[in-house]
Amino acid sequence: MDKYVKTIKDGLWSNNPVLVQVLGLCPLLAVTNSMINAIGLSLATFMVVTGTNITVSLVRKVVHKAVRLPIFVMIIAAFTTCAELCMQAFAYDAYVSIGIFIPLIVTNCMILGRAEAFASRNNVLISSLDGVITGLGFAWVLLMLGLLREVVGSGTLFANFDLLFGAGAASWKIVLIDDYQGFIFALLPPGAFIGLGLFIAAKKYLDALYQNWLREHHLLLVGTKRVRVTDKI
Repeated sequence: MDKYVKTIKDGLWSNNPVLVQVLGLCPLLAVTNSMINAIGLSLATFMVVTGTNITVSLVRKVVHKAVRLPIFVMIIAAFTTCAELCMQAFAYDAYVSIGIFIPLIVTNCMILGRAEAFASRNNVLISSLDGVITGLGFAWVLLMLGLLREVVGSGTLFANFDLLFGAGAASWKIVLIDDYQGFIFALLPPGAFIGLGLFIAAKKYLDALYQNWLREHHLLLVGTKRVRVTDKI
């Protein structure tokens, strides 16, 4: 049970693929100029990383080490193609908005890293959980960054949700500031870098506060040094 709890904690916070491992930044920085783009990429990445982890765990004992990485890349490519076709079929407008970044999921080192470091060494149950949690950990950072950049850059929230959720979602748009001229810097790549930097700094700050709280309440386990004992005085 401790292993499952640790997997959840690591994927969502302690070893978050974006805030700690700093992986998969190319699509994250390019696509998160709005919430709807962040949601579309999050769903596709979630599907690929979960499916890849499960499949790699199933075949890990029959794949020779010499061809392990090419096989893993082929598995990732297969699930990426499935995600791309599903988005083309059911949310074509959202697919056009995200553009080339759906096929580029194949090159996301986060997914290959989880397949190699975790799924290839663990059973299907824990590997599937790792895939789900890794996808969620990646997704919540995408969504928060997309929310921040949309609010600061456009002064709106939930704009263009009809691209993914149908015509009825067009009314979900919230205009936070009337006659807002926009802050174009937040929508450009430099704004994405600054936003991500703020999230990483906030995480480190919250971790430091938590560590201080543990120390103040004497809940922090401090490691002890090993002492060599001999019969000599």
